[in-house]
Amino acid sequence: MVLVELIGASVVALSIVYLYYKFVIFNFWRKRGVFYLEPVVPTGNITNLILGKVQVGVFLHDIYIKYKHHGVIGTYSLFKPNLIIADHDLVQTVLTKEFASFHDRGTYCNEKLDPLSAHLFSMPGKKWRNMRVKMTPTFTSGKLKQMFPILQECGEKLAEYLECKAKMKDSIEVKDIFARYTTDVITSMALGIKTNCIEEPNNEFCTKGKKVFEMSPIWIPLFIFVPQVMEFFSIPFTDRSVTKFYMNLFRDNVEHRRAHNIVRYDFMNLLMQLMERGYVDPDDDKEATNESSTKSRLTMAEAAAQSYIFFIAGFETSSTTATFALYELAQNHDIQDKARKEIDEIVKEHGGLTYDALNEMTYLHKVVKETMRKYPPLPVLNRTCTKEIDLPTINIRIPTGTLITIPVLGLHRDPSVYPDPDKFDPERFNVDVVAERHPYAYLPFGEGPRICIGTRFGYMQTKVGLASLLSKYKFSLHPRTRVPVIFSEKYLVLSAKDGVHLIIEPR
Repeated sequence: MVLVELIGASVVALSIVYLYYKFVIFNFWRKRGVFYLEPVVPTGNITNLILGKVQVGVFLHDIYIKYKHHGVIGTYSLFKPNLIIADHDLVQTVLTKEFASFHDRGTYCNEKLDPLSAHLFSMPGKKWRNMRVKMTPTFTSGKLKQMFPILQECGEKLAEYLECKAKMKDSIEVKDIFARYTTDVITSMALGIKTNCIEEPNNEFCTKGKKVFEMSPIWIPLFIFVPQVMEFFSIPFTDRSVTKFYMNLFRDNVEHRRAHNIVRYDFMNLLMQLMERGYVDPDDDKEATNESSTKSRLTMAEAAAQSYIFFIAGFETSSTTATFALYELAQNHDIQDKARKEIDEIVKEHGGLTYDALNEMTYLHKVVKETMRKYPPLPVLNRTCTKEIDLPTINIRIPTGTLITIPVLGLHRDPSVYPDPDKFDPERFNVDVVAERHPYAYLPFGEGPRICIGTRFGYMQTKVGLASLLSKYKFSLHPRTRVPVIFSEKYLVLSAKDGVHLIIEPR
C-alpha cells in the first residue's frame, strides 16, 4: 500500500515538473516571438552534449550553419533559456557596444568552494574589472620581451629533443609533444619551475595539466551554461587534488623566492609585485605608478588563481593551435616551405630567433591566424545578460540572467564569409582581404573589453614552437592521422580524437 502511494506521489510530482517545464520554462522564447529549437524535458536542447555524443563547438557550429539566416536562435540549456547569436552586428553589440549589459561570462566561479576558479576568465562584475586593471600591465610588449628568453630556451630544447626521431624519420604524436613544450614554458613563467616535461612525459605537471581538460561530458555544459547546478550541489569544477597540488606549489615558490630574494623576469615575479604592493613595475622608469593601489594587493589565493588560468590557458590553447598548424602544414607542403623560407631569412638577418625577429615573421603569423580560424581553440564564447536590454535590429527584449552564446567555430567556417572554409589558406589574412570582412567574423581570442588578456603571449608562444621546429625539420602526414580530423567530445577545447601523428625528418 505504501509502495503504491509512493509510486503515485512520484508520478504526480514528475507530471507537475514536466508540465512546468513544458508550459512555463519552455515558453520563454515563444512568448517573445523568437525562432527557437523545440526542446525536450528536462535537458532542453543539450541532450547530445550531456550524453557526450558531440563536441560543444561542433554542436553549436551545426546549429549556426543550419539556422543562421534567423539572426538569433532560441535554445534551452536544461532550465536556462539560451540565445545563440548568428549575426555579426549582434555579436559586436554583445561583446563591445552594449558591454555594460553583457559583461559577465556566466561560467562557474566560486572562490570559497573552488579557489582556483576565481580567475580573470570567469570572474564577474566589479571583481573582474578590478582584477583586469591590475593584470593588464603584466602583458605589455615590454614585459613579453623580458620573458622571451624563457620561450626561446624551451623552443631550442624542443628541437633538440626531436633530433633523434627526425634522423630515424620516425612518427610523433604532435599534440603530446607541443603540450610538453607549452607546459615547460608556462610552469617556468607562472611558477618559476623547470619541469623538463619535454624529456619527461610522465612528469606530474603533464599529468595534472591533462587532468584539467579531461572531464566527464556532463561537466562541460554545466560549466558553460548552468554552473548554478554545480554550486547547488557544492561541486567544485577544479579537481580537489589539482587544487591542493597547485595551491601548495604556488605558495611554496612564493615563500622560496621571498626567503632567497630571487627575482626573475617572469609572470610569477609580476604576481608577487601585485601581492606585495598592488601594482607592477612599469616598463619605463619614466612611467608613473599607481601607489594608491597598495590598498588592494592580491592575496595568495587570488594570485594563485591568476597563475592557474595563465597555466591552463597557455598550456592548452597554444599546444592545440601549434598541433593543428603542423597538421595543416604536413598536408600543404607549399605553405610549409614558404613559412620555412621566411623563418630562415629572418633568423639569418637577426642572427638568431629573437623577439624582434619573431615579430617580423608575417607569413608565419598568417599561418597561425588561419589555423585558429579553422580550429579556434575555444570554439564557443558565452555571456550572460547583466542588465535588461532591447537588442537592436531584431527588437527583442533580453531580461537579466539570459544566457548568450556565440558559436565561434560556426562563424569561422561560414562559407559566405570564408569561401571554401575547409581549405587552409593563410592568404585570407592579407591586409586587404581582412579589411573586407566584418571585424567580428574572427574571434579566436574573443573581442571587446573581455578579449583574452594573453593574446600576444599566445601568439608568441605558438610561433616560437613552430619556428623552432620548421627551421630544422620537415613534416608529413602519417597514415594513422585522420583527414579530416574528428574532434574529441571529452574536451571543451578542440582536440583531435585520435591524436595527430606526423612523420618528422631532417631538412
